[in-house]
Amino acid sequence: MKQLFLSLCLCGGLMPAMAQEKFIDGLTKPVTGQGTVRVVQDAVITQLVNGTAKEPASTPVPQTGNKNESPAEQAKRPTRKMKANGYRIQVYAGGNSRTARQEAQQMAAKVKHYFDMPTYTHFQSPRWICRVGDFRTYEEASQFLRELKATEQFDEALIVRSVIQIPY
Repeated sequence: MKQLFLSLCLCGGLMPAMAQEKFIDGLTKPVTGQGTVRVVQDAVITQLVNGTAKEPASTPVPQTGNKNESPAEQAKRPTRKMKANGYRIQVYAGGNSRTARQEAQQMAAKVKHYFDMPTYTHFQSPRWICRVGDFRTYEEASQFLRELKATEQFDEALIVRSVIQIPY
């Protein structure tokens, strides 16, 4: 009786994975007189749903934390980033000249000297802009702004709304 119960539980656990694979296969099967469906999904999703390691060879799957990895090796591993609305701190806004570009890049280097924060130097017509950080909330940005101003090197820094990059 126990063996029958265990085999039923095992079969019940395998059914969703098989049903998912059959569902995707059924969607992508060409049918004459109808359009075609192409399913584009990350290999990690396929692996989670099907419980297998079926993934395209061209798509690298990032590894989650390896305990034997040094911090330098973890930093080399590619991270995915998604875009979201948030805040950055603008430390420089100049003109549209070559010197303004150089000043924006110098300001970015100065920020990197004091803090380990991502900097973004770009041309936003009609001026060169240097912004720092990816803050989800205004409070986080405000706290970092106080730290920036405490160095007495970034007197004109201010918080601006921006599209930020969030690692996941």
